[in-house]
Amino acid sequence: MSDAASKSELFFHKAADHLGLSARMRTLLLTPERDVKVQVAIRLDNGEIETFVGYRVQHDSARGPMKGGLRYHPQVDDAEVRTLAQLMTWKTAVVDLPYGGAKGGIAIDPRTLSRAELERLTRKFVDQIHDMVGPDTDIPAPDMGTNAQVMAWFMNQYQKHHGFQPACVTGKPLELHGCEGREEATGRGVVIVTERMFHRLGQKLAGKTVALQGFGNVGSHCANLLFERGARVVAITDQQGGVQNPAGLDIPALMPYVKEHDGVAGFPGGKPLSNEELFSAPVDVLIPAALGGQLTAETAPTVQAKYVVEAANDPTTPEADEIFLKKGITVVPDILANAGGVSVSYFEWVQNRSVVHWPLEEIRSRLETRMSSAFDAVWQIANEKQVPLRTAAYILGIGRVARATELAGVS
Repeated sequence: MSDAASKSELFFHKAADHLGLSARMRTLLLTPERDVKVQVAIRLDNGEIETFVGYRVQHDSARGPMKGGLRYHPQVDDAEVRTLAQLMTWKTAVVDLPYGGAKGGIAIDPRTLSRAELERLTRKFVDQIHDMVGPDTDIPAPDMGTNAQVMAWFMNQYQKHHGFQPACVTGKPLELHGCEGREEATGRGVVIVTERMFHRLGQKLAGKTVALQGFGNVGSHCANLLFERGARVVAITDQQGGVQNPAGLDIPALMPYVKEHDGVAGFPGGKPLSNEELFSAPVDVLIPAALGGQLTAETAPTVQAKYVVEAANDPTTPEADEIFLKKGITVVPDILANAGGVSVSYFEWVQNRSVVHWPLEEIRSRLETRMSSAFDAVWQIANEKQVPLRTAAYILGIGRVARATELAGVS
């Protein structure tokens, strides 16, 4: 078992203990239904042939077709994909979507390929897995290193095998049956649950200070909405560096700066900042919105934030989780906090299946309702059982999957 998988399963078993799940049920819920690795060979622009390794793990279909992102990143491997597929199963159950979890990817840095090479890579990958995905079985979506354009290529290639099927992927461009608000969805969901948490605490989000790690799609939308709702984002870091301003960063001015300079470093509205300084910033809320495994036994002791809201997937190790618990830091877990993306993906899938189109305000309203309801359910379990929000979220998600598995039976 990989380190990532074993750490994820620690969280699983804590919740399973509360649920009283048998050893056999735990094995059934943890074991993926299908784990596929494929060779993806393409001709590069210079005429040479390059071979990449692609993965698709389908974890659980007890509650419906499987759903999960497709990432292009050098660190993609079978262990990472298996762990993230499992997290998707619990995440979709926490926000009560009729899905199970899946995940896929290709071990490649997409920045090293031309647009034409990326298109050939995507289409060849679809050729390798098209018979195991689709609107009723497994619906991919964008993830790290992929975007709406990649989903457009994916859909087009899939349809060459199966005919018109816009619901085969989500996160598509609007011109190809995509959904209003999909790009902002994960970041918006993070802000919704953060605001809901303060509401439950009898406080307001407006005026709270926030430190944000990561300023990609999720981080930038999160920062923009936090600014709109009156919070002060005082520190941000990304791959290129960081910037801080105790009075609050001017997010509307930072957005175009980042597009022009490919990062937040050097923004004239603040002073330079390192990741280490960001983690130890004396703020109300710390939002990790970058890669997983950032909050560890080494970094967690320096955290001064009162609340951690996990916008990234798997950003906190179990060791860091224990440190936060001892320090009295509340953690809103990833399987709840960043479920806005898969929720709006579900809205896109529903629209594609029904051949309808919902306006942006309806999407935002539906997302606010779903995320708030999920947070309230997790909050109630945490209070009733006197457990951290992470354990409560796992109890809710795993419990729903276990009950669906038992009711359907195994033939």
